[in-house]
Amino acid sequence: MLKGINESRIAVIGLGYVGLPLAAEFGKHFETIGFDINTKRVKELRTGYDVTLEMSEDELAEATKLTYTCESSDLKSANIFVVTVPTPINKNKQPDLTPLIKASETIGKTLKKGDIVIYESTVYPGATEEDCVPVLEHVSGLKFNQDFFAGYSPERINPGDKEHRVANILKVTSGSTPEAADFVNELYKTVITAGTYKAESIRVAEAAKVIENTQRDVNIALINELSMLFNRMGIDTEAVLKAAGTKWNFLPFRPGLVGGHCIGVDPYYLTHKAQGIGFHPNMILAGRRINDGMGEYVSEQLIKAMLKKRIHVNESRVLIMGFAFKENCPDLRNTRIIDIVQELNSYGVNVDVFDPWVSSEEAEREYDISLIESPEPGIYDAVILAVAHNEFKALGSEKIRAYGKADSVVYDLKYVLPHETADLRL
Repeated sequence: MLKGINESRIAVIGLGYVGLPLAAEFGKHFETIGFDINTKRVKELRTGYDVTLEMSEDELAEATKLTYTCESSDLKSANIFVVTVPTPINKNKQPDLTPLIKASETIGKTLKKGDIVIYESTVYPGATEEDCVPVLEHVSGLKFNQDFFAGYSPERINPGDKEHRVANILKVTSGSTPEAADFVNELYKTVITAGTYKAESIRVAEAAKVIENTQRDVNIALINELSMLFNRMGIDTEAVLKAAGTKWNFLPFRPGLVGGHCIGVDPYYLTHKAQGIGFHPNMILAGRRINDGMGEYVSEQLIKAMLKKRIHVNESRVLIMGFAFKENCPDLRNTRIIDIVQELNSYGVNVDVFDPWVSSEEAEREYDISLIESPEPGIYDAVILAVAHNEFKALGSEKIRAYGKADSVVYDLKYVLPHETADLRL
């Protein structure tokens, strides 16, 4: 039997871009434990500092009932566990459930009768009940839907977005039994001001989440392919999109690199499950192939433009402005800028990467990239404006061009510069 909402003692497992904002919201209403295996992260949060910049010190201070720990023994007092760990893909682009399984093992060691485990991490339909619940049962020795229950409420965090926050984004909820579904829904209603939508089942909620980003991925792939086509035809893609955008129901997608923790990853979870049941998802995989190839395409376009200007490619110097996966955000998870760096390196190009938002230490650890502190003017054979940070927009075309030599190439991937001031645009 589940306890009442007022008796909730919540543990949020994983304090990243998703977990911390959620834990802070819960921590305004319930006794909440924020758990993370990263001891440095926990120490910083105890001082009120969030390295992801999603939460300010004042916002964290408002969560008066939230405490932080990296000790699993501190989870024993909780009766509700919310899992917000990463769900990445491996080098073969297959789902890596390792963080999810380890989190389930940690919870299983402290799981008690009447407890409920709610997963927020993006997975394929069926993962919660087929992959995670058996771990909970095995470690705890308890019986699913008899001794403990499960729920799924997909995260909808948009890193760097200060308008759409966890509390004002409609939340999909679900549970393993009708009683559990009602409980999960009511729990989230206490902190989600935008309201909730109770899905018919956990599998429906899982599927809803994974197609949100798959839909965006396929749409961006279409625009990327159109950009390649219009480039061959000598037509400016942005001009076409602006013209088409005058129709009321035209979707305002733009070409570009597709990285981050969701759009470039989630489709592989869905295709993995589809192929496992003997279904070949043609459109989804085609979109992935196009988007995964954009780094190579950008690099080839730049090399061609350099050769047209008789710039010697081998040992040339190229500045890439931006390394985060999106603008005005330090998040570099699954950034596809690395594809451009590696492709240019294969041509013998010396690449400098500049990003005032990104941690140099994290870039070095995750991608073996040493970021430069600031670019020197007049030394580059080409400049790629890869991320539309506000700092880059403020520089303007004249200052950005000044980083390059007199006959350098400027490639604007994000439509930041006026059309006539860039040599190349997507």
